[in-house]
Amino acid sequence: MKTMVKRKSAVLLKMQSLGTLVGESAFRPMTGESKKPVLVSPEELGITFIGHSSFLIQIGARKLLVDPVFAERLIALRRLRRPGVRIKELPAIDIVLLSHAHMDHLNRPSLRRIVAHTTKMTGRAPIAVVPWGVEDLVSDLGFARVVTLEWWQTKSISGLEITMTPCKHWGARFFKDTHRGFGGYVIRGGGHTLYHSGDTAYFDGFAKIGERLKPEIALLPIGAYSPDSYRGVHTCPEEALQAFLDLGARRMIPMHYGTFRLSQEPIEEPVERLMAAARRAGVAGSVRVLPEGDTEVIRPIPVPAHTRRAAAKG
Repeated sequence: MKTMVKRKSAVLLKMQSLGTLVGESAFRPMTGESKKPVLVSPEELGITFIGHSSFLIQIGARKLLVDPVFAERLIALRRLRRPGVRIKELPAIDIVLLSHAHMDHLNRPSLRRIVAHTTKMTGRAPIAVVPWGVEDLVSDLGFARVVTLEWWQTKSISGLEITMTPCKHWGARFFKDTHRGFGGYVIRGGGHTLYHSGDTAYFDGFAKIGERLKPEIALLPIGAYSPDSYRGVHTCPEEALQAFLDLGARRMIPMHYGTFRLSQEPIEEPVERLMAAARRAGVAGSVRVLPEGDTEVIRPIPVPAHTRRAAAKG
């Protein structure tokens, strides 16, 4: 009985907090500008920040979207920053990756528009990749097919190697559908390896992901950590930086901040705290804060001639 009362109290507090955040975002003017995405060559990796946890990824001559949310509102919660790219200016999309069913990551109207846009351009629809138990939320949106993954499972999709990674979060879209999965992704192709963590708290899985999959680039969440109880499912900036160090990646790009007012920290605080922590750790040069619409272009690391010769002989 006491446990039920505690749960109801926690839900009530969250609903009251959400009401405050909705009120704050309703009257704040939307800022930012949308840009045309920079298209990269087949051997390059292109990472375009759309906003929140949404990215356009160009890897292995394929074009992917991860957690694409273009909506101005999530039910009552209003967007504060415009998407960095408009759907009508996207290239044709090969694959859409969805980390979990929460509405700030899986937005059905956005997905329907993305499918229609690519189909109009090419006559074919993109493939959707989702965690276990999420397929029913996207099966009616027109995707060519829906691929489901579990933690540590790898599938070859359109010439890319895609692995679902563990995370510390939860996956229910509403309250009772707790069967739904959640996770991040490591994408490998064209000589590049990129990791998008999805939503997660800090946990020892980052070191395991780094050891097993060795991502070069890490897209990691830094917002929605206040009050401290939120850190049970989200990382604060300092924890996100430690996750980056645990992974052993070469570069970090932060996400999950500044677009929707999801928690109580000041909207500008996550990036400021992240960069302060990166300076203290001596890795500020490895952290790239992307404005919405900007594209980070990464060229493949040249393989030394003696390594190429050895590989040819072997």
